[in-house]
Amino acid sequence: MSDKRDLILFGSAEIAELAHFYFSHDTDYRIAAFTVDDAYVKEDSFCGLPILPWSEAQTRFPSETYACHVALSYMKLNRLRQAKFEQVQAAGYHLPSYICSKSVTWPDLEMGANCFILENQTIQPTVKLGDNVMLWSGNHIGHGTHIGSHTYFASHVVVSGHCRIGERCFFGVNATLRDFLKVGDEAFVAMDASLTKDVESGSVVLGAPGTVFGPDDPKGRRIRNKYFGLDD
Repeated sequence: MSDKRDLILFGSAEIAELAHFYFSHDTDYRIAAFTVDDAYVKEDSFCGLPILPWSEAQTRFPSETYACHVALSYMKLNRLRQAKFEQVQAAGYHLPSYICSKSVTWPDLEMGANCFILENQTIQPTVKLGDNVMLWSGNHIGHGTHIGSHTYFASHVVVSGHCRIGERCFFGVNATLRDFLKVGDEAFVAMDASLTKDVESGSVVLGAPGTVFGPDDPKGRRIRNKYFGLDD
């Protein structure tokens, strides 16, 4: 892991504010500034620190001496977070992950870059997380589970053991997954949904037991597109 301890945060909204709090209070990173794409700079400061256009930030806070954490939400079904992750990565920055000290993990946890893992997680042995995974507070990630890159979990999601979860998925509050399930890319598992069988990429899961709308189902596509602002 890089030894760079000076950090800039990419974002200027709720997630960036939270990232500022957690990195400031629960790591030894020193936050220097915020940055966003040039067209989205509306103010000079955020959380008491300067906010710079991305083009300027790369000069003032170069990747040789600064790390960068992308702190964005799940809009566009995590596609925006993925795009900005790749943008920052292409600029040569180290993208540190954060995992709250108030969570339970094991030494064999494998985790990619730019993950953001909040408090009260139970992450069991042999779990693997891809890049840019976000786990809100209070989730249970069962042993042997693999979670693909750019996936977002809200709070109190229960994933039983040995599940395989794809990229850019969204799991709502209190969603539950049976063990040994496979979930494809860009699946939307809604709040309180109970998932008891494998689902294809692009599926929507509602209710308990979960009602699954496949990737070609018009109702499922309308729900997914409306919720995430997509135009698929």
